[in-house]
Amino acid sequence: MTDGRRTSRRSQAWFGAQGRSGMVYRSWMRNQGLGHEVFDGRPVIGIATSASELAPCNAHLTRVAEAVKRGVWQAGGLPLQFPTMATGETLMRPTAMLYRNLMAMEVEELIRANPLDGVVLLSGCDKTTPAMLMGAASVDLPAVMVTGGPMLNGKYRGQDVGSGTHVWKFEEDLKTGRMTEEECFFAEGCMARSEGHCMTMGTASTMACMAEALGMQLPGSAAWPAVDARRMETAQAAGRRIVGMVEEELRPSRILTREAFENAVRVNAAIGGSTNAVIHLTALAGRVGVELDLRDFDDLVRAVPTLVNLMPSGKYLMEDFCYAGGLPAVIAELLGGGLLHGGQITVTGRTLAEDTEKAERIGSDVVTGLDAPFQPAGTGIAVLRGNLCPDGAVIKQSAASPHLLTHRGPARVFDSPEAYHEVADDSDLDVDENTVVVIRNAGPKGYPGMPEVSNVPLPTKLLKAGVKDMVRICDGRMSGTGYGTVVLHVAPEAAVGGPLALVRDGDTVVLDVPNRTLRLDVDDAELTRRREAWRPPAERYTGGYTWLYTQNVEQADRGADFGFLRGSRGHEVPRDSH
Repeated sequence: MTDGRRTSRRSQAWFGAQGRSGMVYRSWMRNQGLGHEVFDGRPVIGIATSASELAPCNAHLTRVAEAVKRGVWQAGGLPLQFPTMATGETLMRPTAMLYRNLMAMEVEELIRANPLDGVVLLSGCDKTTPAMLMGAASVDLPAVMVTGGPMLNGKYRGQDVGSGTHVWKFEEDLKTGRMTEEECFFAEGCMARSEGHCMTMGTASTMACMAEALGMQLPGSAAWPAVDARRMETAQAAGRRIVGMVEEELRPSRILTREAFENAVRVNAAIGGSTNAVIHLTALAGRVGVELDLRDFDDLVRAVPTLVNLMPSGKYLMEDFCYAGGLPAVIAELLGGGLLHGGQITVTGRTLAEDTEKAERIGSDVVTGLDAPFQPAGTGIAVLRGNLCPDGAVIKQSAASPHLLTHRGPARVFDSPEAYHEVADDSDLDVDENTVVVIRNAGPKGYPGMPEVSNVPLPTKLLKAGVKDMVRICDGRMSGTGYGTVVLHVAPEAAVGGPLALVRDGDTVVLDVPNRTLRLDVDDAELTRRREAWRPPAERYTGGYTWLYTQNVEQADRGADFGFLRGSRGHEVPRDSH
């Protein structure tokens, strides 16, 4: 027997149904050992898990799901776990980003098609977090994110090593003879010594922090290591909390406001977060109807210093960040400086300011204060414009070389990342430290999927000569664990006729980050002639998901989502199936 309030729950369209339909829905669920009493109208909570051994960062999420279940049961709900695809960046080809939108579609449709009143989203690797948030936002049922947590700090010969960041460093050491193949093989295992996602401030850690900054994850939960018992405590607490959110009808549309996105953009600057956050936050904003322009990622952060001293911009790792106070310490510092909207509501039902009122920085080296920041204001992501990127491009200043932020040099153009790699080790490659390496056809449509191929290693001859960095420009992305003076997300991309397609070897490229410009020093008449001669590449795909992707993906400045997925389609109960 149910009361009026419980009868109105969405799940009761299934489990409270009369006649044959109700019997079908309830009886088949009972083959899992569920008693009839669980169909009494209590909140039904879906636990969406991207656990997969093909996504190493997510492989442990099955155990996290068990902790969530305990919390749901404790709060009087009915937990039902279900799998989603896992878009793991470490193994998927051509790139996990190709499948972010597919995962978001799957998450959205699974939530809507099933008897759920709320959902807990379990993610790990960097594309799973935004994909789940995007899908849940388009359904707009109560939802809370639980990320799987970072790995423990890597350790190699007495030094901390960071996943991703040290891959690039070890590659350089191998090419220059500072490391042997045997040493490199041994170091591989030292980087990944526990379950969890990257422990640098790469995209996985960044997006976990973004979920927390947006208010979609419990405060403090982004940084607990995957193997720490408090990761499971957090998951259990999320299970309890989602039941309360159902009772309160606290939906993503109430949390994911313009103010929440402004908070996230500024927090990303303060933590030295990944440029990939630009793509994912823009796409997520499109799902909830919030206008988030590429310019916001520049304008909103000019007064925000980098407070967190983590790789790839600094020297510490996520485990250190956790023990230094985690994201609440950063948020509290920014709130104290008047840089965030403290009245923004979160999944706790309280405001951001209330969530962090007891937060504190522990020590002063990992999380710094506004009075003595790790890097000064204006060192976050910069958005560039110019005749080479009329719709924008981005650069992560905190991971770039200061002397290259203003640079003028000749272009050396490659039509694909593979074309560059074929010659990168040639001792007679025609490049020097002033050369600007241009790699094109790596954008959303051109690759397809906009992979993390932009931070290519420097030519071996320059590495051996002691050159540490050079300007690289690409319409693709780079790993959040990467570093260097790399201009990314050039829009429009080359494959759709963007100006990057018109660059030729020897053209002068002018990068001026302080003035936010990136231009080709070629006169307009010549560029017009080149454009008239340009022909789009032949379509490579005639069917399947990749065809759907290439036909519908938007450009980087729009978040590389599908246009037809923008907005919310709600959670109306579908027509009966019996």
